[in-house]
Amino acid sequence: MKRSFDLLLALVASIVLIVPIILVSLFVRLTSVGPIIYWSDRVGRRNKIFKMPKFRTMRIDTPAVATHLLPDPKKFLTPIGSFLRKSSLDELPQLWSIITGDMSFVGPRPALFNQDDLIALRTEYGVDSLLPGLTGWAQINGRDELPIAEKVKLDVDYLQRQSFFLDIQIIFLTFLKVIRRDGITH
Repeated sequence: MKRSFDLLLALVASIVLIVPIILVSLFVRLTSVGPIIYWSDRVGRRNKIFKMPKFRTMRIDTPAVATHLLPDPKKFLTPIGSFLRKSSLDELPQLWSIITGDMSFVGPRPALFNQDDLIALRTEYGVDSLLPGLTGWAQINGRDELPIAEKVKLDVDYLQRQSFFLDIQIIFLTFLKVIRRDGITH
């Protein structure tokens, strides 16, 4: 049922959001050099690497590390990068990953390929059995501000409690957080 829900919602969202997707694509193209979409190597179910698309918010010479590990993340942002991140519009291309089955709407956020500590903890607690999500329990309970151990604790909580109704609750709460811009650091 979860896969059917994901597929249906992703297809409907892609149609409803086609105009914003086109507009963001144009703004990314017009305001910076490089591709519109950034394909990031991410860790999926069972630690399989997949390519996750996002609208590019950073310059093309940015090191491939988590943003919080950059010495001065703001200097790497494109002219509209900060707005795209704060509004979460940079996440729209991930609808593709949901359609292809690499991601779900709800699950632990996909780790970067080089976040060894996060990957190891998730594997230790069985969280790697879940499809990564566009949003998740940790996202609505702290997002970027959470230490890795706390994120994994929340991921484990989701693993143990997952249900269709919990997913609906998380999607709704994510929508509220995006509107309020809660927990967004860059």
